[in-house]
Amino acid sequence: MKKRVLSGMQSTGKLHIGNYHGALEHWVRLQDDYTCYFFVANYHSLTTLYQNSKEVYENSFQVAIDFLAAGIDPGKSVLFIQSLVPEHTELHLLLSMFTPISWLERVPSYKEKISNIEFADLTTYGFLGYPVLQTADIILYDAHFVPVGEDQLPHLELAREIARRVNHYYGDIFIEPAPLLTPFSRIPGIDGRKMSKSYDNAIFLGDSDEQIKSRIMNAITDPARIKKSDPGHPEVCNIFAYHRIYSSDILSQIESECRTGKRGCVDCKKECFRNLTTALSPVRERRFRIENQKDYIKDILREGSKKASYYASGVLNRLREKMGIMF
Repeated sequence: MKKRVLSGMQSTGKLHIGNYHGALEHWVRLQDDYTCYFFVANYHSLTTLYQNSKEVYENSFQVAIDFLAAGIDPGKSVLFIQSLVPEHTELHLLLSMFTPISWLERVPSYKEKISNIEFADLTTYGFLGYPVLQTADIILYDAHFVPVGEDQLPHLELAREIARRVNHYYGDIFIEPAPLLTPFSRIPGIDGRKMSKSYDNAIFLGDSDEQIKSRIMNAITDPARIKKSDPGHPEVCNIFAYHRIYSSDILSQIESECRTGKRGCVDCKKECFRNLTTALSPVRERRFRIENQKDYIKDILREGSKKASYYASGVLNRLREKMGIMF
């Protein structure tokens, strides 16, 4: 039997090229070799959007559209919505009984988001405890592997620790999931920080050509380079980070011309725009084709959620029985 893979993304709206290269592109390749469960994490989105939760419904559709556009195949993988599988919330509650608060406070992204996100008050249990829900998401499906970037390894290690703690008290109930590292773990946004909708620095799969061009032309490059003839430093340039993905066939030429002052930042950005839109054209064309087919997408998500719930209920009942709460 194939081993299982589980991963999901928050429903914060359209996905960006960082999501695509950091995860989706990898997920698509995994479908032929593993039994894959991929989900839209709309409960997780409420940790920052709880004051305006109506956005989450439409955002969930946008994420599902991008999943399908990227090549996630409902015939090969189980594609579902987190909130349609009630086992996630029950296991989250049970796992919260086992999880020390100090484990949650040490998660690297906790303090990072507290200091960077200004549009929501994150001093809530939901935000502090989201890694517990994340753990429930993973171990509900006996996932052997979770595809992650290096920056997400602390989250997965916490899931392994929680599973290990439960197993210590009640026997071998849960599999401790292992990471499957993705090739591109971190893609910078146009301002140099990690690409994120929260930071307003992303290039989205659903953007028009005009929007993509505007983003790229406004991207921060080498701050030490004032004139075209000044020697550049590609290693600190966000645009060069994109060239590594989209211009691999001429990467050495671009680097040499930048370092010697023969290629200006404007020309470099124009080249990046052309190569990016060409490389992503199949994904973007599929997206434009299905983005208004909401009934079709609903059917896929509902059917996938039924399959997910069927499997998750069996795993949850193993714990409930051991804990003496199953009558």
